Amino acid sequence: IVEHFVTIQLFRLKKFNKWEVQVMNKQERSTITDLGKCNFRDVCSYFQQKSEERKARSKEEKQEEKKKNEALIEEFGFCDWDGHREKIGNFRLEPPGLFRGRGNHPKMGKLKKRIIPENITINCSKNSKIPKPPAGHKWKEVRHDNAVTWLVSWTENVQNQNKYIMLNPSSRVKGEKDWQKYEVARNLKSKVDRIREDYMRDLKSDEMMVRQRAVALYFIDKLALRAGNEKEDGESADTVGCCSLRCEHIKLHKHLDGKDFIVEFDFLGKDSIRYYNKVPVLKQVFKNLVLFTENKEGPDDLFDRLNTSTLNKYLNSLMDGLTAKVFRTYNASITLLNQLLELTDPDDENVASKILSYNRANRAVAVLCNHQRAAPKNFSEQMGRMNEKIEKKQRDIQDAKQETKSAKSDYKHNKSEAKRKAYEGKKKKVERLQEQLIKLEVQATDKEENKEIALGTSKLNYLDPRITVAWCKKYSVPIEKCYNKTQRDKFAWAIAMVDDTYVF
Repeated sequence: IVEHFVTIQLFRLKKFNKWEVQVMNKQERSTITDLGKCNFRDVCSYFQQKSEERKARSKEEKQEEKKKNEALIEEFGFCDWDGHREKIGNFRLEPPGLFRGRGNHPKMGKLKKRIIPENITINCSKNSKIPKPPAGHKWKEVRHDNAVTWLVSWTENVQNQNKYIMLNPSSRVKGEKDWQKYEVARNLKSKVDRIREDYMRDLKSDEMMVRQRAVALYFIDKLALRAGNEKEDGESADTVGCCSLRCEHIKLHKHLDGKDFIVEFDFLGKDSIRYYNKVPVLKQVFKNLVLFTENKEGPDDLFDRLNTSTLNKYLNSLMDGLTAKVFRTYNASITLLNQLLELTDPDDENVASKILSYNRANRAVAVLCNHQRAAPKNFSEQMGRMNEKIEKKQRDIQDAKQETKSAKSDYKHNKSEAKRKAYEGKKKKVERLQEQLIKLEVQATDKEENKEIALGTSKLNYLDPRITVAWCKKYSVPIEKCYNKTQRDKFAWAIAMVDDTYVF
């Protein structure tokens, strides 16, 4: 139990969920019936001690561990793919422990078993050197399927889902898939007006399914809602998307807060993130929602004649490769582009101010896509330290200005070269401190506005990277100011191919 971290996690969850059948003997099961009465202090102290020992390691010990990790990556972290040496994604399997899930997941607390070689399927070329399993073990299967992109697969025991090891996001194959995804979204730009005309017309269709499809498309397009997939009852958290909305997830207000035809959404989306929004809609959309909810109760489906599969099949008939997700990618990218055009001051030479504009544009996308996060626990302390730095910098500027004033006075009374240089040096110091102050103030503003918004999700998955690369090149912003190392690796294809003339 200690090896698996089970006790610590159970202490946090205070939930048995039948894990004891797998890890306890008969006597333990009869003795331990209430986790609230268990004392885990010794276990907690043990892991805290291990954590402190790890932090207290010498520089030499850390370097030694780094070398070992690099050797592991060199041995297991690369593969040969179509004659190219490609980096593999995370090749380390998840250790055993307790399943947490997102939100109030029905399977929270179940034991995730250790993955052994007998669970593993290897996928490699027929003529390749097949990896050897650990001594005394054998692989579940070795196959040679060149129609898929995974290298290793297994089925986890809690949700019975297939898990995979694939190539790193920076690989050529992943880059090509990314490019294709953003090209489909880019192609939608030339067709979106006609598609919108179609679903606006369908809002008054005589066929109920067509009306429901039109309203769902309206929400997916205007609010960037996810389509939502069918799930098995009780097998996963109660999260929904547009097509799986229930009547209890919306409230209809003919008049609210001085506006007409308001739809109030309140539901759990992906990863159990709450989506709450009050949105004014077209009168016909409102009338249709009234119609869809007639003679229904809260748990009943809002779109009872529609599902994700039929919606995507219809979209694909309008444009090759078009799905509900493409709308989300398109609307995220076009929002970023429009916000950058609106917020960027071409005459501003301060890079920090430009980055603030970029992050504000990215935030607009994150709000649209409902990419939330909880504010960091130590956020107040972080802001306090940042404000202290700003106040200190302001004092430094005042002192430097006073020194500059004195140096100017000295230079007036003595026009020597030394006095001139001293005066010029003091002036430059003030300018340098003022630039540093602007940078700090911009960072503080950025941090405050970012505290409950997750920018990384949209950057990695929804925003056409070519927009960011073109913007950076046009306004002389270093790409590393917008993308971290992982993101630069993932979007290396965009960084290499795009100049400042790119048009989405």
